[in-house]
Amino acid sequence: MTVTDFVIAPDDPVLQTTFAGEMLRQMRAVDRYGVQDGWPAYKILDPFVLTVERRRAMPVIGDPDEDVVARVRAFYNGIAAMVEAECGLIAVPLVTLTHEGFGRALITVGKLVVMDKTLRDVHRFGFLSLSKMKDEADKHLSVALALIGQYPAVAGL
Repeated sequence: MTVTDFVIAPDDPVLQTTFAGEMLRQMRAVDRYGVQDGWPAYKILDPFVLTVERRRAMPVIGDPDEDVVARVRAFYNGIAAMVEAECGLIAVPLVTLTHEGFGRALITVGKLVVMDKTLRDVHRFGFLSLSKMKDEADKHLSVALALIGQYPAVAGL
């Protein structure tokens, strides 16, 4: 594959953000055999981006494979890690999926549920661009931090 086969440009400014760094860390953590060692950031994060053309090439109904499930878990684990970094409290992600690709993603801090997302059609999990993915993560992060600020006693349990 050449650089032109990827939808993320090697010089995309989002690759320099804390979010991209955390996503790279999460993706490298699930790479058990070191296949991605030496890969550039844009190549590792490229599967998260589903352009209209990529989405059209996918079946409407299907079961998610292990790689897609790993990406879903990495995304929500990354958000949990960023919540932890921001507030200093342990954030625990929980992603539960059926074999058909339906489920739920939760992040808890103490006894407080700071994120609750229903997941559908996980085999088509992805974002239109890397910046859209970052925007989605930032939205979840800001809501989580607002809830922690509103209920610090519950988050501290």
